[in-house]
Amino acid sequence: MVRNIAIGTGRRKTSVARVFLREGSGKIVVNGKDLKDYFVTATQVKVVHQPLLVTSNDTKFDILINVQGGGLNGQAEACRHGLARALTQVDPNCRTSLKANGYLTRDSRMVERKKYGQRGARRRFQFSKR
Repeated sequence: MVRNIAIGTGRRKTSVARVFLREGSGKIVVNGKDLKDYFVTATQVKVVHQPLLVTSNDTKFDILINVQGGGLNGQAEACRHGLARALTQVDPNCRTSLKANGYLTRDSRMVERKKYGQRGARRRFQFSKR
């Protein structure tokens, strides 16, 4: 039986990531796939790794991530947020470095909803004088 050391929930746009930290060698599994198989671009993989690199914990833990909703970029940033939260549970001393880099802040920017009588969230239909 593998025990979770810490659990962190990360959010970004409409994505929600649950991150489970376990003792191990640095393996990251996202939705049952390896990190590099799930996130296509190198930038997305780098985004997920950022909290580990800042706190120099890249080979201490095995990480299991369940993420849903949104697109891949939002999911990667949700994973980063959840991972940073989980790392602060394990070691409260690393909170300052994570906070300084902005990994503990929930990015609250969301897509504005479309309003009735308009073409989009803010865009109006074209006005015709005659």
